[in-house]
Amino acid sequence: MTQGKQSSLLLIERILLLKSLSIFQDTPETILAEIAHLMIDVHVQKNEQIVKEGEFGSCMYIILDGIVKVHKGNQLLAKLYRKDFFGELALLDTETRSASVTAETDCMLFRIDQESFYDMIESRPEVVKGVIKMLCKRIRAVNEQLIKLQK
Repeated sequence: MTQGKQSSLLLIERILLLKSLSIFQDTPETILAEIAHLMIDVHVQKNEQIVKEGEFGSCMYIILDGIVKVHKGNQLLAKLYRKDFFGELALLDTETRSASVTAETDCMLFRIDQESFYDMIESRPEVVKGVIKMLCKRIRAVNEQLIKLQK
């Protein structure tokens, strides 16, 4: 995994990318500009593990280009593509990762670190509303799946 602070994406392109994500879709552009400055480029090679189940997490990732698989051991849980994100729970706490994530192709990701995110939300608590809203949607979706499985 190689990383650097600079990307070929302009600030406005980063803001538009963030705005397209469910986690930040209701966040004003001025605040998205602040978040865009926190994004660190990460280049990942095909078959490289990005997140390991059981390790403590302290960042989230946004996929700019490529495909990743979310898995527990050999069991595939999901495939994620351009403009998908993962690891967002680690922005709120530093619990262990619930699954592993491995690159299926060469990938270009953006990483947002928890410490920088915490610093920003101290002055911009409205960002947390978007995160909480997205997490509530995911919990509801999981609950619906559980109900379907019980039938």
